[in-house]
Amino acid sequence: MSAPEILQFVTAVGCYPNVSVAYRILLTIPVTVASAERSFSKLKLLKNCLRSTMLQERLNGLATCCIEKDILDRIDLDTLINDFASRNARRS
Repeated sequence: MSAPEILQFVTAVGCYPNVSVAYRILLTIPVTVASAERSFSKLKLLKNCLRSTMLQERLNGLATCCIEKDILDRIDLDTLINDFASRNARRS
């Protein structure tokens, strides 16, 4: 059985809820630490001595954009800009 099938079976049985939770946690742990290392590498590039006054919220947003660049590349910017402009026009 594959890992998702095992999780589905354990969840369907329902008599061991802690096993289901533990198995979900096990399935979400990355096999390698390369993605975590890339995340810290991007964070190191974003947060250096020149940008040490950056607020935490902005740092989180920039880090998320850098880490999830492949998802960000698929977003249509024209649609996003038009949506943002239309929301701001309604406020005025």
